[in-house]
Amino acid sequence: MNDAPEITDEVRDGIMWITFQRPRARNALTFGMYERLAELCQTMPTDGSVRAVVLSGAGGKAFAAGTDMTQFRAFDKPQDALDYEAQIDAVLEAVERCPVPTIAAVNGACTGGGGSIAAACDIRIASSSLKFGFPIGRTLGNCLAAGNLARLTELVGAGRVRELVFTARLIQAEEALNIGLVTEVLDDETALMTRAEELAQHVGSMAPLTLRATKEAMRRNRAAAKVEDDDLIISCYMSDDFKQGMEAFLAKRKPVWTGK
Repeated sequence: MNDAPEITDEVRDGIMWITFQRPRARNALTFGMYERLAELCQTMPTDGSVRAVVLSGAGGKAFAAGTDMTQFRAFDKPQDALDYEAQIDAVLEAVERCPVPTIAAVNGACTGGGGSIAAACDIRIASSSLKFGFPIGRTLGNCLAAGNLARLTELVGAGRVRELVFTARLIQAEEALNIGLVTEVLDDETALMTRAEELAQHVGSMAPLTLRATKEAMRRNRAAAKVEDDDLIISCYMSDDFKQGMEAFLAKRKPVWTGK
């Protein structure tokens, strides 16, 4: 039995390093990992002992490659889908509400839930191996909640979000830099993590109340436009297509969509 933690946290010189630790699964996120990330953000000290947070993924191949799909097999009623999206929304809000600056240091694959977490961070930097996107139209047949789409739209624009979801393609490093998804691209993971530490120390030296107020004001601006999307979530997660997509992905075969 492997008792190693799936997500770790360590404070070094005022920086909290949060690392996703499922490299053999490309750091696919379990519900426990989501909950632990939210807990870390919600209990972040504000006494100056932590001045910034860096999120990254172990293993050299992925930041996080979405939610672990095996967990969706238990979904058999609409409330399961609504509860899942509510949980994801709460986790992303916890990341946004983290009282210190958050930096996503993205190496390799950053898809699905991993992409959502990175988008919820204050700053994103990446290595040249970045592959970012939401290929759910090709893989699962589920949907992103309205709040998640709004966060992505704030970063890269509505047209680009539609194109990414509709084509299921992945953005690579140069394009990510050009569209403002990330602010810097580093040659490799070693350079990425070195720069993440430098950047965390720099932003962590700024006036904490200024940063905290800016983060919260920007979050409130977007939250003011919250819309009802339960019907959309249920229509996808309870569909035959979703079941087909999940099982096809796990079996490494192409799904056959029916629109039902």
